Amino acid sequence: MLFNRLLSAITPSTTASAHCDLPCGVYDPAQARIEAESVKAICEKYQANEDPEFRTRALIIKEQRSELVKHHLWVLWTDYFKPPHFEAYPQLHQLINEATKLAGASGAKGSADPEVADKLLAKIDEIAKVFWETKQG
Repeated sequence: MLFNRLLSAITPSTTASAHCDLPCGVYDPAQARIEAESVKAICEKYQANEDPEFRTRALIIKEQRSELVKHHLWVLWTDYFKPPHFEAYPQLHQLINEATKLAGASGAKGSADPEVADKLLAKIDEIAKVFWETKQG
């Protein structure tokens, strides 16, 4: 009986819900874009430099940044976007898939071509457009 009174005293009387697992404001495609901008800058510096040690370091850092792009996109995909978003934007799964591939081994992670990084940035911009539209509702 004492336990029941204690339990009812500490049990919340209201229930809160959100479309994401934390209050809004913690997710932002800008994180992926910042890393993708770094990837592009590294590609440009790589192309402009012939020093083998510099180029090796540049590739290592570029691959790390590319991996972070994928991470930030996956966080949006798995933690922010919910079934109603995918219903309203049926292209969203495909956009995220294409963007993560552009960040991966067949894209910016496996290439030092700034044009590949530009394609990645464009795809992130498409995802960001959808993201910001979902924030309006």
